[in-house]
Amino acid sequence: MTSAVKERHEPLKLDQAAIDKASSSLDEGAVTPSYGPWRDDIVKLLNDALATELVCVLRYKRHYFTASGEASPAIADEFLVHANEESAHADKIAERIVQLGGEPDFNPQSLQGRSHAQYDASLELQAMVRANLVAERIAIETYRQMIVLIGDKDPTTRRMLEEILSDEEEHADELKDWLGH
Repeated sequence: MTSAVKERHEPLKLDQAAIDKASSSLDEGAVTPSYGPWRDDIVKLLNDALATELVCVLRYKRHYFTASGEASPAIADEFLVHANEESAHADKIAERIVQLGGEPDFNPQSLQGRSHAQYDASLELQAMVRANLVAERIAIETYRQMIVLIGDKDPTTRRMLEEILSDEEEHADELKDWLGH
């Protein structure tokens, strides 16, 4: 008869020193010392994501107002829905930047340079759909990479990015369906 091998493991214990540190630096709000050296990097990633969302709002708004053609009313209405959802993403990201003790960067002069996605001034409906699909796919890839980079360094930011990623994937699926209409 073989006996079951019991694996030894360390008990799950909280880090009391980190808990004690949390009672100092109250002006940091929700940011405790356990955020470690990554806070500034996370704020930078979030500011670039903020720029991306704002450029996406502008692109979708332009497409909403300039779409024309037989299929345009329904697709244009969806462009407006997407613009509003991207704006809500930007608001969430800006709020998180502030919670992390950073400053959200809304500077219009640097938005395009910091954005992962491009602005688009297409006038043809299918070109608009294609440009938005490309931008959504870029957003999906950048959010996926950010989620991996952040990992367990900031679970709150990671969860927020996962929620936004889900919306971006939904947008991409809708845009894919509109290609060819």
